Amino acid sequence: MNEQIQTPQEQEAEFSEHARVRREKLAAMKAEGHDPYAVTSYPVDTYASTIRDKFEEMDGKEVCIAGRMMSRRIMGKASFVDLQDSSDRMQIYVKRDDVGEERYADFKKWDIGDIIGVKGLVFRTQKGEISVHAHEIMLLSKSLLPLPEKFHGLKDTETRYRQRYVDLIVNPEVKEVFVKRSKIITEVRNFLNSKGFLEVETPVLHNIAGGAAARPFITHHNTLDMDMYLRIALELHLKRLIVGGFDKVYEIGRVFRNEGMDPRHNPEFTLLEFYQAYLNYEGLMDLTEELLRYVAQAVLGTTTFVYDGVELDFGKPFERITMVEAVRRYAGVDFDKIETVEEARAAAKEHHIEYEERHLKGDILNLFFDEFCEEKLIQPTFLTEHPVEISPLAKRKASDPRYTERFELFVMGRELANAFSELNDPIDQRERFERQAALKAAGDEEATDVDEDFLTALEYGLPPTGGFGMGIDRLVMLLTGATSIRDVLLFPTMKPLDK
Repeated sequence: MNEQIQTPQEQEAEFSEHARVRREKLAAMKAEGHDPYAVTSYPVDTYASTIRDKFEEMDGKEVCIAGRMMSRRIMGKASFVDLQDSSDRMQIYVKRDDVGEERYADFKKWDIGDIIGVKGLVFRTQKGEISVHAHEIMLLSKSLLPLPEKFHGLKDTETRYRQRYVDLIVNPEVKEVFVKRSKIITEVRNFLNSKGFLEVETPVLHNIAGGAAARPFITHHNTLDMDMYLRIALELHLKRLIVGGFDKVYEIGRVFRNEGMDPRHNPEFTLLEFYQAYLNYEGLMDLTEELLRYVAQAVLGTTTFVYDGVELDFGKPFERITMVEAVRRYAGVDFDKIETVEEARAAAKEHHIEYEERHLKGDILNLFFDEFCEEKLIQPTFLTEHPVEISPLAKRKASDPRYTERFELFVMGRELANAFSELNDPIDQRERFERQAALKAAGDEEATDVDEDFLTALEYGLPPTGGFGMGIDRLVMLLTGATSIRDVLLFPTMKPLDK
């Protein structure tokens, strides 16, 4: 007989009925003097994965384990339970004669989702299942809402993101993503620490939003009666530390950008930035390759892996191509032969690229790259020598000051990292800040103000320095196969349901 499919309204009614029954059970327990929420600790001494991995040495030993009851099969005087702890699931064998008649009667009233503690002996069933034979079982916390797998699982993407706590309970593969995320961040730290970098912390609240082209979140400090900005980058404070005498510093921290949301953008995200004195952008490219190769090998056990059906190889040297070369290759337009803004605009019109009046030749070159080239860079590729118009903090190329000593790393047609030889000429930096300020006054919400304190720091002298930035979330996406940034954020930003 085919199972009758419930309507959403019928599912909601059944869900509510189960919740009502659970609350009645809780009230009855408390009336009998058994409040499950009164338990404050439980002497857990092992985990399901440990029992499974070390069964030969644990067979017959007593263990104390705790977790969530995910299923139960009651068979008269004995029952089997699937207990899920933070590491894995473990079968529990519960027999009335071993736990006591009164406790067994209580146990049969417990619900799927309740958190329980078990003391017993490790053994293997006749069917070969590694299990724990309970001689003591205890309710540690009552679940008042039924788990969604009873109602055909938790599959709705929006609900999974909003109720990540439930997603982690019923979709174990989700937890693996975040375990791997933690390992990725740990290995990034291990690599940088091994290279002599010092991890530091810099302010989240800034007087001026700088270090990137992005629209900031604005807040207000009541005591000082002044507006402040949640940081959009880590850059300017870290470079102040290089001025102060540190040679190698890095920070992994949250930054905030008041911009659109899509599968690759969240208003707050985790950024890695590091700075090394006496190193230029070419040395940074070598260091970047080494970092990504190390992290992939440490986390995945290989430098070759598949993302979205494409095999990526972090083991080979990454291709290096200038922005002018990329546009010449993929758009058929040679900006080396374009001398004026007027010629650049004519080329843009010919290729149906929209531009604004404020855009100069370098801006239009970048528009060509975005339109024709970016999506073509699948294997790890360093895009180098960006025009100065779009690189306000990067050092100019001595051989051609129209371009900068900068690179972006692209993988799967998307930017993964951004780095450059830092601009350390305070006069040049002031001129570029002032151009940014003029753009902001003209309505560009992503342009920055003049940071006088940073300019003062530069006037004391910033040594030749290489600076690097990479979105940790995008690296995690690559190494876990995720196609949406929300799949690698435990609690992504969501629109409230009442909106």
